[in-house]
Amino acid sequence: MYTLFYSPNACSLASHIALAESGLPYEVRRVNFAGNEQRSPEYLKHNPNGRVPALVTDRGTLIESPAILAFIAQVAPEAKLAPLEDPFEFARMQGFNSFIASSLHVAYAHNKRGYRWADEPEALDAMKRKVVPNMRMYFGMVENDFLTGPWVLGDSYSVADPYLFTMADWLEGLAIDLNEFPTVAAHYRRMMERPAVRRALATERPAA
Repeated sequence: MYTLFYSPNACSLASHIALAESGLPYEVRRVNFAGNEQRSPEYLKHNPNGRVPALVTDRGTLIESPAILAFIAQVAPEAKLAPLEDPFEFARMQGFNSFIASSLHVAYAHNKRGYRWADEPEALDAMKRKVVPNMRMYFGMVENDFLTGPWVLGDSYSVADPYLFTMADWLEGLAIDLNEFPTVAAHYRRMMERPAVRRALATERPAA
């Protein structure tokens, strides 16, 4: 049994969807960020960084979305969530997931998490002003360069797809119309048709 620690509307949704696709036995536990549970001694034992996701396995706890997504794909090969037999395609998937983690997600974090990089109000305001332009720039790269087929890797679905879906889901909160990026918007709609996505969303957003 795997245990995924998540928070609604966080990047942990990607790992939640991947688990729902995998067929692996799992449970999810919500981390209450409003109550600062992510900084509790109990949770910090799982993730000293105080963030989600964290995936508890029988060998220990894994953190960081790209690592967790790759792990899920590798321990559930029958689910075909990654091109495990093709080192180049697997690396291409990892490259995309790393791009999301290190560029796109970081750009988004400057909106409400600027305190990670600066303290001065002027610096925080300057970072916030860059969020929407940077998100548009990075999603433009996804639209024009990375999303070459119905899925991130073309015709083959992979754990890169729930990661992209999760990032696209955040655009509305920035008042960015997803339809500015037609290929990404089509991908988002395609993802919403998948039963695993609906199950994960029903758990994380039961009132929706």
